[in-house]
Amino acid sequence: MKNALELEGINVFYDHVQALYNINLEIKENDFLAIIGPNGGGKSTLLKTILGLRKPTSGEIKLFDNHLHKATGVIGYVPQFSKFNKGFPITVKEVVLMGMLKNKQHLFRRFKTVEKNKATEIMKKLDILALKDRQIGQLSGGQLQRVLIARALAAEPKILLLDEPTASLDANAKSQIYHLLKELNKEMTIIMVTHDMSAVSTYVKNIACLNKELFYHGEPKLNENILGHVYGCPVELIAHGIPHRVLNEHREEEYD
Repeated sequence: MKNALELEGINVFYDHVQALYNINLEIKENDFLAIIGPNGGGKSTLLKTILGLRKPTSGEIKLFDNHLHKATGVIGYVPQFSKFNKGFPITVKEVVLMGMLKNKQHLFRRFKTVEKNKATEIMKKLDILALKDRQIGQLSGGQLQRVLIARALAAEPKILLLDEPTASLDANAKSQIYHLLKELNKEMTIIMVTHDMSAVSTYVKNIACLNKELFYHGEPKLNENILGHVYGCPVELIAHGIPHRVLNEHREEEYD
């Protein structure tokens, strides 16, 4: 199986502060990778770097053996919905269609019939078709997360990146999102930043433990020693697949 994503010697600085140290990572096609680590540990910076939004100071990124700047239309991105403007006057269907916009195309351009049909099929697949005319501010957290995933799928990506996809969701909504991602993983590679340790051993295939440096990459089998190195403080691991408790609070840093 070939690599979907390769990072070699990635270093990222914000002014004079180093956010990522020498990241070397290979992610296989159709992997489901969870990136875990403390706030300020560089998880979001790593996603931005993969997306091409943050240029590394040194190192190289390849997507399916192509350099990042040549690999267009490969990645779909799902941001944290808490950072999404839910007051914007736009419907579910319009959000999904946004995923088909290329380069500098206008947000409200006229979409072709084939594009509208494609959006309909995606909404059916994610069970949100009944919500197509609803304004996004009227959605629950779980519904909005499905809409943002649908928007990413509209670009027909080979790799799906998600930043905290279940943050602020209740247990039932979390379970639905994870089941959805597990199904999507049959068709594409998924990379997910998460603090939800309960999902690590249940749904994902591999994990990357990140705290500015990559401390571990492999099967989701954690122990207190690994977590202690990653979080930089005592961590209580209650049981395999059950949420752990971090005994110290972590300060949010600007570059995460």
